[in-house]
Amino acid sequence: MSADNSDQPTANSTAKSSAKSPTTKLKPPFVLVDGSSYLFRAYHALPPLTNSAGHPTGAIKGVVGMLKKLLEEYQPEHIAVVFDAKGKTFRHEQYPDYKANRPPMAEELACQIAPLHEIIRAMGLPLIVETGVEADDVIGTLAKQAVAHQHQVLISTGDKDMIQLVSPDVHLVNTMKNERTDPEQVAEKYGFPAEHFIDYLAMMGDKVDNIPGLPNVGDKTARALLTELGNIEHIYQNLDAIAALKIRGAKSLKQKFIEFEEQLRLSYDLATIQCDLTLAETLDELVRKPEDADKLIEFFETFEFKAWKEALASGQGLVGQRLVGQGAPSKATAESTHARPEYDCVLEQADWDLWWARLQTATLVALDTETTSLNYRSAKVVGLCFAIKENNKIDACYVPLAHDYEEAPNQLDKQRILQQLKPWLENPDVIKVGQNLKYDMHVLANEGIKLQGTHHDTMLASYVWNATGSRHDMDTLANKYLDRSTIKFEEIAGKGVKQKTFNQIELDQAAPYAAEDAEITYGLHEALFEKLCTEPSLKKVYEELEVPLMPILNRIERTGTLIDTEALAAQTAELTQQITELQTEINELAGEAFNVDSPKQLGEILYQKLKLPVLKKTPKGAPSTAEPVLQELALDYPLPELVLAYRSCSKLRSTYTEKLPQLVHPETGRIHTSYHQAVTATGRLSSSDPNLQNIPIRTEQGRKIRQAFIAPEGCKLVACDYSQVELRIMAHLSQDEGLITAFKTGQDIHRATAAEVLEKNIDEVTQEERREAKAVNFGLIYGMSAFGLAKQLGIDRNQAQAYIDRYFARYPGVLDFMDNIKASAREKGYVETLRGRRLYQPVITASNKMRQQAAERTAINAPMQGTAADIIKKAMIDIQAWLDQEQLQTSMIMQVHDELVLEVPDKELNQIVETVPRLMEQAVALTVPLLVEPGVGNNWDEAH
Repeated sequence: MSADNSDQPTANSTAKSSAKSPTTKLKPPFVLVDGSSYLFRAYHALPPLTNSAGHPTGAIKGVVGMLKKLLEEYQPEHIAVVFDAKGKTFRHEQYPDYKANRPPMAEELACQIAPLHEIIRAMGLPLIVETGVEADDVIGTLAKQAVAHQHQVLISTGDKDMIQLVSPDVHLVNTMKNERTDPEQVAEKYGFPAEHFIDYLAMMGDKVDNIPGLPNVGDKTARALLTELGNIEHIYQNLDAIAALKIRGAKSLKQKFIEFEEQLRLSYDLATIQCDLTLAETLDELVRKPEDADKLIEFFETFEFKAWKEALASGQGLVGQRLVGQGAPSKATAESTHARPEYDCVLEQADWDLWWARLQTATLVALDTETTSLNYRSAKVVGLCFAIKENNKIDACYVPLAHDYEEAPNQLDKQRILQQLKPWLENPDVIKVGQNLKYDMHVLANEGIKLQGTHHDTMLASYVWNATGSRHDMDTLANKYLDRSTIKFEEIAGKGVKQKTFNQIELDQAAPYAAEDAEITYGLHEALFEKLCTEPSLKKVYEELEVPLMPILNRIERTGTLIDTEALAAQTAELTQQITELQTEINELAGEAFNVDSPKQLGEILYQKLKLPVLKKTPKGAPSTAEPVLQELALDYPLPELVLAYRSCSKLRSTYTEKLPQLVHPETGRIHTSYHQAVTATGRLSSSDPNLQNIPIRTEQGRKIRQAFIAPEGCKLVACDYSQVELRIMAHLSQDEGLITAFKTGQDIHRATAAEVLEKNIDEVTQEERREAKAVNFGLIYGMSAFGLAKQLGIDRNQAQAYIDRYFARYPGVLDFMDNIKASAREKGYVETLRGRRLYQPVITASNKMRQQAAERTAINAPMQGTAADIIKKAMIDIQAWLDQEQLQTSMIMQVHDELVLEVPDKELNQIVETVPRLMEQAVALTVPLLVEPGVGNNWDEAH
């Protein structure tokens, strides 16, 4: 096939045939939607949303939202939504490696396609899925037909390949960027006309679609060639003119065009959108029909799109109508069925007096603070936001107190207002709700106010309802549960180094943003708490664990931890010396000096120079230098082992020994980590600045870092650690008699396991046999396979499988539990902790076997890890209640995995060591006893 495509119609002929006389009367625009482009943009743009059953919903919501916006904007009569079909196309016949680099579609996306198609049909929109071709070809064909019938055509897509279809009568529209592309814009942006875009694509090739193109010809070279010499046919007619062009490598380009002509012409064919398909659908059939409200309500109920469902149920319809004379949708219909409410900006005393009276009589108040900083230790109040509900309507206000930009209006006196609010804010009987209230507690504490009455937190409610269903920030939750698009901070404050702090933002922008926070929070509380009330076990987790833990974590964060900065400085020097020595050894083994921190240079040394086996490749096809790969190579080769040691020392230095002293607060002399309740899938806490969860405990350098966490004079650190808590939970959940007996009689569980499996007396078990049993015990609660066990123990797979088989023969209850939990997870989409926390496993029914098996392993471990998290949270609540009751000066200062660390005055030491382990052991009643091992020391390492 020649590059000019003279023997069949294509995108070029569509463009050329589109010119009409100015007097031609055009019909209304014909809208063609690139459904596949919508699908992938929605999937990658939105967070991983799921409904309460664990079914992914983000792509569905995103596509429907984009279609709503498009329909409201253009109100088309003729429309088609076109998706790619499964399977190969005619391009694969031309070139078997076409799109060979593309990974298979993620199961979380694939499972959304069928219901999305049904929803689109229920919206009254014609949907086309044509096998053997791509959606682009269908769109190109329909565009050509529509132009021939005197239509203007709008193609809604984010795919730049469609630029080749642009003509005076065919424009592209990108609804996400609010951009429209016509011939003039193509010429302005690229420097050549739209009909040359196929030539541009053909020369550059496409890594995603695996179109080869011309080697090493990129955007600049392709544009220069097309601008100076014209399309590919003209270039071949003027090959000698290439050398004179002012582009890099111009002199060698002629030979490249000659040598790779066949490859270039193939690339041209592959990049060309075909516009001559024979389709079953005619233009007259591609008209918008009325919505099927009943079907849409059913779908929106299933996928929990509450606002859309309510709009349909109230008779409003899903798609709003454009107001006469407006080219854009009204605020009331843009991306949401809600108009933005009116908010009060309280600047006058009389207005404040009215709001103050309303706050004092309200049964529930949503509260938010606007501040100078996100750092909770230094943030100061700039303003306060409140929302209440009266007469079935949520009212919200912003009370600015410290905006100090030029020409800022007079505001109420900050100290007087805070003093007036202090008793109300500190009243535990005034029920307050917030989004991440722990931060607001810090901010108000910085102003001398101890916030109480924190009965509800929408972030925690969302997390308990479905930890993995979405992120738990306000913007995401407003979109998911209220179908509301919120004002983003960047919209009013700017981005990057020029971003303003809140006190610098003018009130006409600051007030709506701030008041909206409180109003949205109130609405989210209503939506989420209603959900929690339908599931008593989840409601108890929320009310008895997460909400009571929040102020305790606040106290831990405010107390902070004392560190020995001199010891850390000395360790930094030691690590620097070790890093230098390791760099020298690595260079000697490599036979040359190179940058060990560069994966590219390291890969060249390992795989090109030393010819080490390539065990795994990166997504871009380069041999991997990731840690698991190096660990495997280190079993047989010395250089990877040295690189791992180098990386370990470098990480300890940069993450801890250098960084920890920088985090010491100038006023307290301590470090103050941030604990996060709504991050992990299992309920465990995480921490940041610094991350206390990842400090190594088994290495000498890791223990030295822990030695730098010290007790102040007159105090000791007490570390209380649950012993083998997850194994004990496994014994309880599985009710396996062998495990229960071992724990009840106080045996060494790993030695007892080895004795059972090997049929030996417990005193005959060797240390190596105990090590193997320990690997099995802990491996199985993480769903480890025979392959994984073999790798860990350095034995072959058959030996590992035989060991596992013997284990299950001796502990049949464990096998039954694992089989039952996997079956239950497949049926329900989630597993549960002992307290009823749900841990969703949305991909456990994935068609991809590896993903399914990974989800099954997670499902096995999640109840143990989640229950352990619940137990230590309950213990922290009980311990703090006891400390307060006894009026002790002891403080909890850290929580790491299954361990609590307390700072204890010497006079309270005996009382703490006696009582705290007992409270931890009594946090839950299991079939087997919980065991807590306390340790005492002048530093964390000594106490552990």
